[in-house]
Amino acid sequence: MNPEAGSVNPAGPGVPPALQVDQVGHRYGSRVALDDVSLSVRPSSFTVLLGLNGAGKSTLFSLITRLYAIRSGHIRILGHDVARESRAALSLLGVVFQSRALDAAISVRQNLIYHAALHGISRRQADEQIARVLGLVGLSDRREERVNELSGGQVRRVEIARALLHRPKLLLLDEPTVGLDIKARADILGHVRRYVADEGVGVLWATHLIDEVDLNDDVVILHNGRVLASGPVRQVIATQGAADIGEAFTRLTRAVGAGKAEAAK
Repeated sequence: MNPEAGSVNPAGPGVPPALQVDQVGHRYGSRVALDDVSLSVRPSSFTVLLGLNGAGKSTLFSLITRLYAIRSGHIRILGHDVARESRAALSLLGVVFQSRALDAAISVRQNLIYHAALHGISRRQADEQIARVLGLVGLSDRREERVNELSGGQVRRVEIARALLHRPKLLLLDEPTVGLDIKARADILGHVRRYVADEGVGVLWATHLIDEVDLNDDVVILHNGRVLASGPVRQVIATQGAADIGEAFTRLTRAVGAGKAEAAK
């Protein structure tokens, strides 16, 4: 394993990471999708899971959320083992999947009321939480509009609001800006970064877009199912002797390709 790879930025003595992934592997038949993956997300931090399409990002999210069974390694959310303490772990988790998951024919408010009920939130509390989360994503004035009347960026913001209804301590977002224009992407990134600062939630933001990585973020570079580097963005750039994260990413992934070519000779 690359010396940079593995668990990054411990949360501190006695404080469990928002997310801890230890030596997780996964296969689809004979194909290895994740190979001994380890990483962590600190509380009150924004961590970018950066990788090309097919790197294993969505597979990892499926394991964290228990859509797939964990057969190798361990995953913990705020210290709760996802496999053994699923209810406790998942109650602390909010998720925005890559595929759209709202009912487009009903209103924003109706979508959020339904989701609140799934979390056991009472109707009175739901109204309060809906007002809170729509305020966070800047859509308070759209609560009675049907989802199919919203722009793509607004729909994504509603999905983020939905994920925040139960006040999670860890937020996962899988390619949340795919198909959106530059302004919509920037708006969504801004809302989530402000939420990290204001609410102290840990965020794992999966993307293949280099320009969504900020110098103040943590980053985990995932390639062909393996973690090639992890840590503060500035540290990863410096370790690779690169000018920016794009160059660092290129150097790391090219080194893997060169290694495979050499091994094949």
